[in-house]
Amino acid sequence: MKALRTRFLYFVLIASSASIAAADVKLPALFTPHAVLQRDMAVPVWGWAEPGEDVKVSIAGQTHSTTADADGRWQVKLEPLSVGETLTLVVEGKNRLEVTNIDVGDVWVCSGQSNMEWELRNARDADVELAAANHPNLRLITVATPGVQEPLDNFRDHWHECTPQTVASFSAVGYFFGRDLLQVEGVPIGLIDNAWGGSACEAWIRRDLMEDDPMYESLLAGWDKRAAEYDAVKAKAEYEKNLAAWQEKAERAKSASKQEPPGRPWWNNPLAGQHRPANLYNGRICPIMPYAIRGVIWYQGETNAGRSYQYREMFPLMIQSWRDAWGQGDFPFYWVQLADFMRESSEPGNSGWAELREAQTMTLDKLPHTGEAVIIDAGAANDIHPRDKQTVGRRLARIALAESLGHKLPHRSPRYESVKTDGNSIVVNFRDVDGKLTTVDGKPVEGFAIAGDDRNWMPAQAEIIGDNEVRVRNGQVGRPVAVRYAWADNPVCNLYDTAGLPVTPFRTDSWPGVTAEAR
Repeated sequence: MKALRTRFLYFVLIASSASIAAADVKLPALFTPHAVLQRDMAVPVWGWAEPGEDVKVSIAGQTHSTTADADGRWQVKLEPLSVGETLTLVVEGKNRLEVTNIDVGDVWVCSGQSNMEWELRNARDADVELAAANHPNLRLITVATPGVQEPLDNFRDHWHECTPQTVASFSAVGYFFGRDLLQVEGVPIGLIDNAWGGSACEAWIRRDLMEDDPMYESLLAGWDKRAAEYDAVKAKAEYEKNLAAWQEKAERAKSASKQEPPGRPWWNNPLAGQHRPANLYNGRICPIMPYAIRGVIWYQGETNAGRSYQYREMFPLMIQSWRDAWGQGDFPFYWVQLADFMRESSEPGNSGWAELREAQTMTLDKLPHTGEAVIIDAGAANDIHPRDKQTVGRRLARIALAESLGHKLPHRSPRYESVKTDGNSIVVNFRDVDGKLTTVDGKPVEGFAIAGDDRNWMPAQAEIIGDNEVRVRNGQVGRPVAVRYAWADNPVCNLYDTAGLPVTPFRTDSWPGVTAEAR
């Protein structure tokens, strides 16, 4: 996608950065006109200069001085800034830089795989959304570097004010999230679009953090073997051969006034892609650290659904590793639970996607300042990229507004709290219910399954018996021991609270799932 189109340019950019830096004081892409600096906290500003060069940084009446180190890198920390007038950042060494039209507000990183990368112009009602997308205080920048095994320190882009033209190729989820924050908070919002379609969670984690854990031994060994066996010269020759053949067909088609033949070959080096462990941590996260941020929104997991039990440990590891490296404490980290996808099912069964959702929800109890947007009602059976990104962005915005910004509004989907057996039925108690439980369609509750000690899952009848309780039963299960809700790739389910937030899929059992041994 976007990363593939620009990969070569980024290699040139990074390879030449050291020689450029030696000539003049330079700033990374994050410090360009229209930038948003994070309010109410110390703000790191960094760049490059000649080793030993004195550098002075001035903004909003404060000045900081430092000296470039032996590698030519320098950094200062600005005192906390407040929302107010537009600012100019001045950096002086042997040369002088002025970065104009800087605002102070909240900065969010929008990361993950293709559903976060999904462009606004391809979202639902894109024509209307784009026509209304004039928000000069919503600022956008995109990271599109390649996957690499050594940390990069910069990327190629600059901040843009949000217009129908600049936001068309930007993350739809990020835009809807940021737009809601802008409208509610009334302060400038900066969004860093940092997603890559199909990316695996392990690509966003430092390799050394996985190396001593048996959980990742086979994963890392497999990639080491792949790297050792990959013949770049042979792969390039094969690509050039296929490209030449395609170009010949294209010329013949053009001469015959026909369209180009489909299937243009593209250069795909898996070692520089979005699956290799640490590739995106080095290529996509390192270049934006330690830029001061309010927090992160994340939409990823589809690629790891075949290893959902592993994700229970991997996902929290990724979040904590970012927090540790950023040096900004436990900043808010809010994610999107996987949507409903594939054939709709009203029958209980095994599901890697359900297990991935479970792993995501478990992370809420492992790390502080986390939140989960449940979208089990916003997917599409035949499309892994549902077009309804408005619902996703708004549910993330609810969490951020309530948890990070102090607004009192419903934001947590109801979650399973406890169960008790009552004769031949099980009563399920929920927490985080706003108002009371209800069904979104006015029909009886759907989506529950029940089982006895034989682990034979049966569809269950369920009824709401209190503001936050549901009774579950099946006449063929005389001694029930476990309950599941919305436990399928694409479950039929209709339980909500009166705030309109869907109940989080769950199970009460801990019986081994279909991905329990997958590594």
